[in-house]
Amino acid sequence: MPDVTNNTEGLHVKLIPAFIESVRTVFQTMVRVKVSILEPHVKKDSRECHDVSGVIGFSGALRGSAVLAFPQKTALDLVARFAGAEFAPDSADFADAVGELTNMIAGTAKSTLGEAAGISTPLVILGANHSVPPLRDLPCLVIPCRCEYGDFSIELNIKRHAVPVAA
Repeated sequence: MPDVTNNTEGLHVKLIPAFIESVRTVFQTMVRVKVSILEPHVKKDSRECHDVSGVIGFSGALRGSAVLAFPQKTALDLVARFAGAEFAPDSADFADAVGELTNMIAGTAKSTLGEAAGISTPLVILGANHSVPPLRDLPCLVIPCRCEYGDFSIELNIKRHAVPVAA
């Protein structure tokens, strides 16, 4: 795996192995799909577009967001496998399934890190060619993933945040 730590100033780089393991575990156990991890890289163009995105925010000791992003066809196939039923891309059930996958991946990674952080309720964005802008003061790390249903990615824009101790 390439060393991306030189290009991730400010990014909490321990997130990378935690999210890689979380993606593999969640997709293997919950979707029954083997996922290969491609070369992580820093996102160069914040206008990179997706069709389906699950976004979850981090607060407390970690600040930022994680985005699980798919082309629509890949998302439809993976959700059908995850839920055991096919859903229309504009249905609430489809969005719920994408949100649940995002939540499981972020929650598993967070527990691996052991940080005193909270995660938000997932937000799901549907629609061709949308982008999710990262925090301006932090690089966005993209972990590309590949499975038998197509490619997708996890985008990490998360940093450590000093939490004041109560007196």
